[in-house]
Amino acid sequence: MTVLLPGATLGVMGGGQLGRMFVHAAQRMGYFTAVLDPDAASPAGRVSHHHVRADYLDADGLARLAAVSDAITTEFENVPADALARLAAQKPVAPAAAAVAVAQDRAAEKAHFTRCGVPCAPHAVITNEKELAAVGADLLPGILKTARLGYDGKGQVRVATRAELRAAWESLKRADCVLEKMLPLAFECSVVVARGRDGAMVHLPAQRNLHRDGILAVTEVHEGCVPAAQAQSAIASAKAIAQGLDYVGVLCVEFFGLADGSLVVNEMAPRPHNSGHWSIEGADVSQFELQVRTLAGLPLVQPRAFGPALMLNLLGDLWFVDGQERAPDWAGVLALPGAHLHLYGKTSARPGRKMGHLTVTGPDAAAVRATALAAAQRLGVAPF
Repeated sequence: MTVLLPGATLGVMGGGQLGRMFVHAAQRMGYFTAVLDPDAASPAGRVSHHHVRADYLDADGLARLAAVSDAITTEFENVPADALARLAAQKPVAPAAAAVAVAQDRAAEKAHFTRCGVPCAPHAVITNEKELAAVGADLLPGILKTARLGYDGKGQVRVATRAELRAAWESLKRADCVLEKMLPLAFECSVVVARGRDGAMVHLPAQRNLHRDGILAVTEVHEGCVPAAQAQSAIASAKAIAQGLDYVGVLCVEFFGLADGSLVVNEMAPRPHNSGHWSIEGADVSQFELQVRTLAGLPLVQPRAFGPALMLNLLGDLWFVDGQERAPDWAGVLALPGAHLHLYGKTSARPGRKMGHLTVTGPDAAAVRATALAAAQRLGVAPF
C-alpha cells in the first residue's frame, strides 16, 4: 500500500465516540475524514468533513464512503464484517474483515487465543442440547456469554448449577454461547497494541482496569499498577494475538490477573478502547494517532507515557439526581489540577450510556489518584 500523507481522506465505519476521537486525531494531523453512520446526530459524523448517513450494509452508502475515502477503518467491533469485506474490494481497509469477524464471535476468539498459545479461562462452547449436556461440573460456577453481539456486560448471565445454566441458556433464546469458569480474580488489565502492514508493532503500557456492572469505570496507568511480570506477559500475549491475525490497526486485549499470580486473556476489541483514552493527554502518541498511522501506512513509534494517569468513565447516570436531570459540576471538576474533560457530543443522557471521560494527570500516582477521587466526589462517581 502507498503511504497516505496528510491531505488524504480517511474513512471510518461508525459514528460513536471512538470515531469522533479518531476524526479529531486525523484532522489534527492534516487529514480529511469521512464517517458512515445512520444517525444524523452521531458524535463523529457531526465533526467529520463528510458524513454518509446510511446503514452499515447499505450498498449505496458503502459505495459513497469508498468513493470519498482513500482508506477505511472501523470504530466498533459489531460493524458487519461483510461490509468491511465489500469496502476492501475498493479501498484499503484496516483492520481486515477476517480479523473483525474473529472478534465478533467469542468461540472463534477463544480458539484463536488457544492457537496463539495465550491462556484463557476454562470454557465450553454451547450451541445445542448435546453440548449443554456435556458441560463438565468443573466449569461451574461460571458465566454464560452469548457468542455474538455482547459488550459492556450485555448477554452475560452468572450460573452456579446445571439448572441455572439451562435456565440462562433458555433466557438467551438458545443462542450460541460460551460458558466460562469463574476464576479468583486479583485484578483486571488491558494492553493496546498497534500493528502496521509491514508487521511493525508498538504498544501502550499495561493498564489496570476496574469494571462496574460490566462497564469500565476506572483505568489507572503508572509504574507498578500491573505487577511487572504480568505486565510483560500481557504485552507479549497481545502482540502474539495481533501477529496471529496478521492484524493491521489498533487492537486492545483485556486480561484477568488471578490470585495465584497467573494471567488469562478475557477478550479483544479490534479498535481503540475505553481503557486507552488516557493516552490522549498521558502519552506522546495516543491510541487514536496510532489508528491514523496504521491506516495511512505511516511509521509506528513506541509511545511514551508522560507520567501517571487515571481515567474515569462518565456515564449518563451522572446527569440524574433523584430522577431529575441536571448538569454535572464541570466547573468544580475543571478547577482541579491535571483534569482533562472529554464530552462526546451526545444529545441526550441516559443511565449506562457513555457520555464522556475524565483523564487526570500529575507528578505521581498518589497525587493523580487523590485528584481523581476529588473529581469523582464532585461528579457523584462512586469512590474506588
